[in-house]
Amino acid sequence: MLYVLPIAAAASPSHLAPVRLDRASMPDVRLAQPGRADRIRSLLAAALAPAVLDVRDDSRQHAGHAGAAPGGETHYSVLVVSNRFSGQGRVARHRLVNSALAPEFADGLHALALTLRTPEEQAALKG
Repeated sequence: MLYVLPIAAAASPSHLAPVRLDRASMPDVRLAQPGRADRIRSLLAAALAPAVLDVRDDSRQHAGHAGAAPGGETHYSVLVVSNRFSGQGRVARHRLVNSALAPEFADGLHALALTLRTPEEQAALKG
């Protein structure tokens, strides 16, 4: 149940009324809880202090596949450019990301397509 407080009403609990809302009829409404992509961004930003961070939800492309949930938020592509990757090989970089995202894997994150670079590697690509 979601409680809605009219803008003109006072902030007293007596002015709250239960309202049943259909999320499908309001696709642009964001709920107070952040989505998985926002949580992924937050966890990776805290763990890796990235210069570049791009998180894309690819779940729609995997509908019907193993690990795909009806609501999505299971398959992501992630680009991280961070100094934390300097001197580390591919496996060590992936372990850093997977460790940072452990809470999300425990909560239904199924798959990541990772692109992990140092700032120097990223600059060389733009060269």
